[in-house]
Amino acid sequence: MTVSSPETVSTHVAGSWIDGAPVVTAGGVHQVVNPANGSTVAEMALATPADVDRAVASARAALRGWATATPVDRAGVLAKLAELVDTNAEAIIAEEVSQTGKPVRLATEFDVPGSIDNISFFSGAARHLEGKATAEYSGDHTSSIRREAVGVVATITPWNYPLQMAVWKVLPALAAGCSVVIKPAELTPLTTLTLARLATEAGLPDGAFNVVTGAGGDVGTALAGHPDVDVVTFTGSTPVGRKVMAAAAVHGHRTQLELGGKAPFVVFDDADLDAAIQGAVAGALINTGQDCTAATRAIVARDLYDDFVAGVAEVMGKVVVGDPQDPDTDLGPLISMAHRDKVAGMVERAPGQGGRVVTGGVAPDLPGSFYRPTLIADVDEASEIYRDEIFGPVLTVRSFTDDDDALRQANDTAFGLAASAWTRDVYRAQRASREINAGCVWINDHIPIISEMPHGGVGASGFGKDMSDYSLEEYLTIKHVMSDITGVADKEWHRTIFTKR
Repeated sequence: MTVSSPETVSTHVAGSWIDGAPVVTAGGVHQVVNPANGSTVAEMALATPADVDRAVASARAALRGWATATPVDRAGVLAKLAELVDTNAEAIIAEEVSQTGKPVRLATEFDVPGSIDNISFFSGAARHLEGKATAEYSGDHTSSIRREAVGVVATITPWNYPLQMAVWKVLPALAAGCSVVIKPAELTPLTTLTLARLATEAGLPDGAFNVVTGAGGDVGTALAGHPDVDVVTFTGSTPVGRKVMAAAAVHGHRTQLELGGKAPFVVFDDADLDAAIQGAVAGALINTGQDCTAATRAIVARDLYDDFVAGVAEVMGKVVVGDPQDPDTDLGPLISMAHRDKVAGMVERAPGQGGRVVTGGVAPDLPGSFYRPTLIADVDEASEIYRDEIFGPVLTVRSFTDDDDALRQANDTAFGLAASAWTRDVYRAQRASREINAGCVWINDHIPIISEMPHGGVGASGFGKDMSDYSLEEYLTIKHVMSDITGVADKEWHRTIFTKR
């Protein structure tokens, strides 16, 4: 994949993609804004609940043809999609950077290649559905397992990783033979629309992949509670996820939720301190901290605490904040001024709750919604900044006394999406991986993901998995087929019901 630094684009686009074509919907006019400078990237009409009905009907009509396509045919379409995303990488990066404000280096080296790899993975996974061996378990019957597409999938994705989240939700569903209606965040719909267009170009049947861009309060609610969908998947905040689940429960839809996080970053006294410092800054600041797995709660052994705080502050002070289209920029803006104000408010209240702002805590003199990398030490366990998801470039730090205290603090949260433990001791590492309550525990690293392994949490972080073969389970039903092999009319088990007269 070869790319150059993208330029901000400004265009009028159709905000929805239904039945294999762009659709100008009847909702209000919406502007997609570049958070780095406030410029309008695109203007579109938002979808309405009536458009959701149309998209779901299109997905329902396309379902049978796609679900009954052979695995090799589905795999071929998805492989072609991966190729087209790679071919169009430069334009996709331009869209992603302009609508999110994320640094071009992150989009170029992480978001887009990671998405291509994920699409390629599910192209292969479409041909490898596993199940129990066909056998005569009862002696008189042959039993087999069929794994079939659940049906129409309604999915709602967030604004922090628009392309990756669309891929994580849509690709396993398509690989399983489902059809999809996706509602991207209205702040960042462009790459999802591009993905749908390229999927059609790759040969996906019309209606198998529909996009409706609209506000969560009407379009999202209409989609999650639509009577003719079969599965509802959502990535976003925990409060909104609970509303999505409530809407889906009205019709008994299966749900999969990937929600918020408050990841602990546990540094034991035998850790490689330099590695932990570098890892903490990278883990806290990725995507300007707008990452549900970001390192947010550093829990550090007392003997290393002062050196850790000083080291993190020093590295944070060298982070380059600025134009996300500049390859030298490390940290871009937050998604909006409103979100920046939320993050700033939490930081401003921290000293009153026992925290000490070591570095950062201010917005730089730049035109967009930027906020400096921030380190807050000595936080109280009961404080807002320690317990609630910040979703910004902010790392909090506390000390611990012994291993029991470290693991207690790590688990002292409602969330359970991700965590990391830093130690040279294999037994400590194994204990941490067993006892920290999270869907992913990294040892001596924080953040890396791979297509072959699952992503998902527990507790207030939701349930179910994205990525890997495990995610296919969200979009498949398991059917037991049991066939008599005796040809006998009078079955032995009939005597439990009636006797011959």
